[in-house]
Amino acid sequence: MANKLKTSQVTEFILVGLTDALQLQVPLFMVFTLIYLITLVGNLGMILLILLDSRLHTPMYFLLSHLSLVDCVYSSAVTPKVMAGFLTGDKIISYNACAAQMFFAGFVTVESLLLASMALDRHAAVCKPLHYTTTMTNTVCVLMVTASYACGLLQVSVHVAFTFHLSFCLSNVVNHFFCDIPPLLALSCSNIYTNEIVLFTLAAFDTFFTLFSYLFILVAILRMHSSEGQKKAFSTCGSHLTAVSIFYGTIAFMYLQPNSSHSMNTDKMASVFYTMIIPMLNALVYSLRNKEVNSAFRKAVGKAKSSLGLVC
Repeated sequence: MANKLKTSQVTEFILVGLTDALQLQVPLFMVFTLIYLITLVGNLGMILLILLDSRLHTPMYFLLSHLSLVDCVYSSAVTPKVMAGFLTGDKIISYNACAAQMFFAGFVTVESLLLASMALDRHAAVCKPLHYTTTMTNTVCVLMVTASYACGLLQVSVHVAFTFHLSFCLSNVVNHFFCDIPPLLALSCSNIYTNEIVLFTLAAFDTFFTLFSYLFILVAILRMHSSEGQKKAFSTCGSHLTAVSIFYGTIAFMYLQPNSSHSMNTDKMASVFYTMIIPMLNALVYSLRNKEVNSAFRKAVGKAKSSLGLVC
C-alpha cells in the first residue's frame, strides 16, 4: 500500500514501531513478553487475592482491584500488538482496529480517576480515621468506581470520536508503536485545533485533580505533630504516592508540553513507560510494599500446599 494517499481516505495504518533494527527484534520481543507476563500475573493475582481473602475486603483494596483490572485492559490493548510486530514484522492495523486500540488504551484515563478516588480514600483514612468506616461505605466505594469508569470512558469516547472524525488523506504511516492520539493528529489533513484543545484540557483536568488530591494528603501528614503518626501515615500512603509519582510524571511529560517541544521518538519512550511498564510496576509496588497483600499471598500459598498435600 502506498504511503502517500492524496485522494482517498485511508482504510488501514502502518505502525512504524519502536525500532527497525533487525538484531533487536527478538531481544525486544523477549523483554516485552516478560513485562506483559509479569503485568498479567501480578494484576490478575492481585484481583484474585482480594476476592479470596476477607481481610482485603476493604475500600482501599476494592479500589485497588479495579486499578489492577484497568492496568490489564490498557496494557493488553497495546503490548500484544507490539510483541506480534517484533515477532512477525506485521505492523499494519486496520482503521477500525486502530480506533478500538485507541479506545481500550484510553482506559489509562479511568486509571487516572481511580487514583484520584484512592487519594480520597487515603485522605479519609489519614485525616479522619475514627470516622473512616462511616465515611467510606460500600455505597460510596461503588459510586466512586462507577464515576471513575463513566467519566473516564466518556473522555475516551470523546477523544476517539474527535480523532476519527478527521480526514487522514496525506499518509497512513503512524510514527508510533500503537494508535495514540498525538501521532494520528500529526497525520490528519483536517484542522486539528479543536482536538488539541480538548486533549490538553482533559489531560490537564485529570492530572491536576488527582495531584491536588494527593497534595491534600501530604499537607495533612505534614501537619501532624507526632513523628510516629507521620511515619504511620506515610507508610499507609507510600504505595499510592509512589505509583502516582511514576504515572503522572510520564503523563505530564507526554501531553502537557507545547507542540513545538514534541518529539515522537521521545514520546514513544514515554508511551512504553505508561502503557507497559507502569501496569507492571503498579502490581509490584502494591504487592511488595504491602504487608497485608504479602500476608494474604502467604496464606493462599499455604492453603494451596495443604490442598496438594491432601490430594497426594
